[in-house]
Amino acid sequence: MIKEKQKKQPSKIEQAASDLFNYAIDREDVNWLMANLSEQADIKRTTVEYELPILKIISVGWSLSYFLPGGPQKDELSNLYWTAINDFSKDLSSTTEMMTGQKIDYFEILKERLDMYVNTLEQHPEAQDPATVIGPEFACTCGNADDIFTFMAGSKMFMSVIGRVKEYLEAIKLR
Repeated sequence: MIKEKQKKQPSKIEQAASDLFNYAIDREDVNWLMANLSEQADIKRTTVEYELPILKIISVGWSLSYFLPGGPQKDELSNLYWTAINDFSKDLSSTTEMMTGQKIDYFEILKERLDMYVNTLEQHPEAQDPATVIGPEFACTCGNADDIFTFMAGSKMFMSVIGRVKEYLEAIKLR
């Protein structure tokens, strides 16, 4: 008698990490923001298109730290999420290197951007809304700190991501 292998169902935390990873790398909102970025934006559009997914990925990770109470669930979910992002980054870095001949470390770029945004938030503890700090920093990262259209694209991405992550965590009763 041959027994069928039963697939192990992922735990609630494993499923959450998978869902959040898939959301983080989905480009639908990136595409929408790019399609709606004003033609008047004084910015290289390719730079904005490169930076928006980075902002999205790190905003999901930042939201986990921000919205979840400390403890083993938070640690496990964060570790699983960032491990998935690290694996994705390795694949992306490898593909990019094959296509361009240039070696990049996408995960290192993500860490640098996360540190940059966190440091910027720490420098502005008076800010009632983190998006008012993230937007200008995003525009600066894209090459023009004074471009309101890029500022708004970064703010919209950040606000949308943290709102969706918060809703998701509440829906699965982790928050």
